[in-house]
Amino acid sequence: MAHIVIPYGTSEGQTARISEFIADVLRGHGHEVESLDLKHADHLLPGGCDAAIVGASIHMGKHEAYVRDFVRTNRDALENIPSALFSVSLSAHGDMENAEKYVSEFEDETGWHPSRVALFSGALLYTEYGFLKRMVMKKIAQDSGSLDTDTSRDYIYTEWDGVRRFAEDFAAGLGQKAVQSNL
Repeated sequence: MAHIVIPYGTSEGQTARISEFIADVLRGHGHEVESLDLKHADHLLPGGCDAAIVGASIHMGKHEAYVRDFVRTNRDALENIPSALFSVSLSAHGDMENAEKYVSEFEDETGWHPSRVALFSGALLYTEYGFLKRMVMKKIAQDSGSLDTDTSRDYIYTEWDGVRRFAEDFAAGLGQKAVQSNL
C-alpha cells in the first residue's frame, strides 16, 4: 500500500485532531501514514512518500504562514504525487463562500492547485482560550448570529462523517491510480 504523509498546521488543535482522524481512516485501509506538525517538523516533504494530504487552519483570515511556506517549498513534489488539501475554519460552518475564498487565496499565494480540496468546520474552544481571546471569539460568534456564546463550554463543528468520506475517497483514488499505472 501507499506511504502517505499528512503535513498540517494548527493553532488550537482541531486541525491536528482532524489530521489524526484522517490518518486512522487511511491506516484502516492498509496504508502507512505519517502526520507532521509543521510547527515542529522539517519543511521538506519526506522522501519516499507516495501521496500527501496538507491540512491548514484559518486564523485572522489566512492559513498559517508556515503551511504556505511548506507548500511553496514542496509544490513540485506535491504536483507529482496524489495530493490534497483540507482547510479548517469556522467559516466552513455557515459561510462556505468565505471558506472557499480562503482556499482560493491559498492556491494563489502558493501556486499549488490540489486535485482534491475539503473544507471542514473547526471548533470554538472557549475553555482553552485565555480571557481576552474568549471574549473576542464570543463577540465574533455573536456578530455572526451564532447562539454558541456560552463561554463555559466548547463547540465542535467538525462533521466527522465528512472527514471520513474525504479520507476514504482519497484512499479510493490511490487504488485507482495504482490500477491505471499497472495497465
